[in-house]
Amino acid sequence: RQLGDRHRLIAGRLEIGYDPKGLVTGGQIGHPVSLPPNERSVKEASATSAGPNRPLVRSASGVEWQPVGPRSFLPFTTERLTVRAMRPSDVTTFATYRNLPDVARYQDWELPYTRDLAHQLIDEMDGLSGPRPGEWVQLAIDDIDGSLVGDLAVFVDADVRMAMIGYTVDPAHQGLGYATEAAGALVDRLFDRLHVHRVAATLDPANVSSARVLERLGFRYEGRGVKAAYVRGEWADDDRYAILADERLAWRERPKEPPSAVRLVEITPDNVYRVARLATHHSQQRFVATMPQSYTDALVPEIIDGHPLVPWMRAIEADGELVGFVMLAARTDVHLTSYLWRLLVDARHQGRGIGARALRLVGEHLAAQGDTVLETSWVDAPGGPEGFYRKLGFEPTGEIDDGEIVASIPIARLLSASVDHAEV
Repeated sequence: RQLGDRHRLIAGRLEIGYDPKGLVTGGQIGHPVSLPPNERSVKEASATSAGPNRPLVRSASGVEWQPVGPRSFLPFTTERLTVRAMRPSDVTTFATYRNLPDVARYQDWELPYTRDLAHQLIDEMDGLSGPRPGEWVQLAIDDIDGSLVGDLAVFVDADVRMAMIGYTVDPAHQGLGYATEAAGALVDRLFDRLHVHRVAATLDPANVSSARVLERLGFRYEGRGVKAAYVRGEWADDDRYAILADERLAWRERPKEPPSAVRLVEITPDNVYRVARLATHHSQQRFVATMPQSYTDALVPEIIDGHPLVPWMRAIEADGELVGFVMLAARTDVHLTSYLWRLLVDARHQGRGIGARALRLVGEHLAAQGDTVLETSWVDAPGGPEGFYRKLGFEPTGEIDDGEIVASIPIARLLSASVDHAEV
């Protein structure tokens, strides 16, 4: 009656840890954690809540339950993909991408991952019409041409209240948004069809791309389990994410179009705490400091060349809603170039072009006071903001400051930059 602790998103997939039959990971078991006290054992799974008019179904583990409706969970489609039960014809492709280093790097299934292992897993999925309470199951992802491009993993508990998910996308098909599209459809299916209360996943903290998949779906970062996963002979950390049904609905209904109006507004006693609650996604916090840290930096500014930096900060407002924060280290007699110290757009409002429009307003402010150049710097790492700044016209100066790449842009160029393509 224990659920494995390891469901680790590495190189585009979620690694499933505890699997006594070896269906998902090849049989190696992750560090276990106890199920919540309100969950009964698998043998005690209740069928009474599914209604009296549908027959009981017995899963491979012996759990009796009633499906939501005849084959009502699988298959399902998205704009570009179909999610279905796995079938014997998937064996070759499935085994091939499971052996690829970028897919298997942090997994603990047996390597080489043979066709026999693939057959064993797919045979266990025979007759699958949807999640099986108390078990992990694997689902196939087909593209619009009917080719297998990856797979999903899903676990629901005995009461069909809690779920965990995972995914793999064949590297030959990565970079197309398939993981986000398929996993998002699965999450919605779990909420809409099975009415689960919560969907969770955990991942390796170093895997920024996989964290971004969850964050694009609205998952909430819940914390880090320190040395909580045993991976190929070593204890590793786990980052934990989860989402509730109402959170998913709110995320899907958030504003997505470019706002009609963007303004820079002063931070006042009336809005200071609302601004303080603005936050990026967790994976972005290594690139953009949190609002509490920004307030701290402004209150006790850094001393450079014997003089403290002079902060100039504004909240970013879009269509009347506070959505971001910008802070400069202002030009002074000692510090001769204004420096973009902080630019934060709240996670709910990213992708609407707000950051680029806010920087144009910053450029107008600087031009009005006679500045001709704006500097900034960024961390050179996957998932960082370099692409955003380069699209606006920032160019590296060749200087490295505290490990960050320093870049600058003429104010005139910033004011003339197109912001239509900007993602932030």
